[in-house]
Amino acid sequence: MIYRLGELFCGPGGIGWGATNADIGDANYRIVHQWANDYDESTCETYRHNICPNAPETVYHGDIRTFDMSQLAPIDALAFGFPCNDYSVVGEQKGMNGTFGPLYSYGVKALKLFEPMWFLAENVGGLRSANEGKALNKILDELQGAGYTITPHLYKFEDYGIPQARHRLIIVGIRNNINVEFKVPSPAPYAEIDNTCRNAIENPPIPTDAFNNELTKQSSQVVERLKHIKPGQNAFTADLPKELQLNIKGARISQIYKRLDPTKPSYTVTGSGGGGTHIYHWSEPRALTNRERARLQTFPDTYKFIGTKENVRKQIGMAVPCRGAKIIFESILKCFAGIPYEYIEANINE
Repeated sequence: MIYRLGELFCGPGGIGWGATNADIGDANYRIVHQWANDYDESTCETYRHNICPNAPETVYHGDIRTFDMSQLAPIDALAFGFPCNDYSVVGEQKGMNGTFGPLYSYGVKALKLFEPMWFLAENVGGLRSANEGKALNKILDELQGAGYTITPHLYKFEDYGIPQARHRLIIVGIRNNINVEFKVPSPAPYAEIDNTCRNAIENPPIPTDAFNNELTKQSSQVVERLKHIKPGQNAFTADLPKELQLNIKGARISQIYKRLDPTKPSYTVTGSGGGGTHIYHWSEPRALTNRERARLQTFPDTYKFIGTKENVRKQIGMAVPCRGAKIIFESILKCFAGIPYEYIEANINE
């Protein structure tokens, strides 16, 4: 079975790459791109360039709230990483009361309209506590109500060989009238992978002329501050001279001017934030380039992001790690193909 995939909130293609590169050793079971939609024009250009260069017209740039989904071609599978802004622990956590919180409902609408055989939905772990847990319950109820047996699980991608501590709630659903049961893939087969950020960034070395590899301009004060911050430390845990300390009242976000620890996976790559949030090299006094950030998200070096430097930073930070998505899609394909694999019990808790 070849599954035609539709994607809402497609981003730059982390999920799309994982889906179209999923390989279980049986060409009869694979996933092909059918269409995708996103509200950001540069993001759509990135997706077109990398995922479907021969069918750019199948990526629709538009706000899902006014987009006519009835014009879209039939699909066998749906993926939607609905916007996480209102559920992120870094944001204001407005949950269902925010601008982005209710956007999951368009995924439900698509499920009812297209009746795909299966779907994958993704959001941040903070969704579990939004609106005192009511948001997640409402979303799960509506996904089930659309006619699907669902398996929500909190994936810790660093356990799957990804060089980044990234925890995401991913819900896989299979239509109720299909006699197939999804099982969460076990991280055990990936235990021996070197998922340190040093290995991801240095092996193989990134050519200086690689796509999206421009350096960020650092002020002399930032350079001096970074020189006093050891690997794994941030601006608040380092022993900084008084003139280099940050005068911030209230929340002290641990990622501010935080240097990577080269012996561990990276901390979570984010898509936005001001000074001090760009992820900092463990030995050089600088922020990572977008290409280095893309390596932490397991995008191949051939993946070209289109847009301004800050827009590309946002695209990379909002994406699902390519290889992480691939692992989950391969597990879905194995379920349908009847191929056994190692699995664990689904769990949405830490």
